[in-house]
Amino acid sequence: MSLILSGNSGSMTVDSTAGVTFPFGTNAQAAPSKVLQVVQFSTNSQFSTTSGSPVSSGFSASITPLFSTSKILILMNFNAGISVSGANNNFFIYRNTTPTGYRLTAGYVQATAFLGTSAALCYLDSPATTSSTTYNLYVGADSGTAYVRGDPYSYTTITLLEIAQ
Repeated sequence: MSLILSGNSGSMTVDSTAGVTFPFGTNAQAAPSKVLQVVQFSTNSQFSTTSGSPVSSGFSASITPLFSTSKILILMNFNAGISVSGANNNFFIYRNTTPTGYRLTAGYVQATAFLGTSAALCYLDSPATTSSTTYNLYVGADSGTAYVRGDPYSYTTITLLEIAQ
């Protein structure tokens, strides 16, 4: 079933299976499972902390969902490092200043100090808002120093995808 709304600038079609098609467009733009928008943050800066409690790395991306029913797919890719053998890094995804409950613990055991490795966090969030929402990478160190590495060849990226529901 479709509803067509016409005006001077064209027509908007609301279809129960295809979603919403706006004037001058031919693709459904709000059908379930469609990507509505993509936001990306990228930096080659480095962050480090000795805090055992999670602290903001300052690496974040913000998105303003078009619909309160949308889900946000968060993809974080970075290089993790730690300075003390036998210790753990803890990396967290925070929505604004609240933990999403999702984290990655990266640890190692070796005789020499400092290890760097690629790391990724992926989480599907349901923020239930149309207000601007910021997703932050938080870091905590078990002991020693926890790093999010950065150099001319090592980038941290945060990609946010709004998914229609």
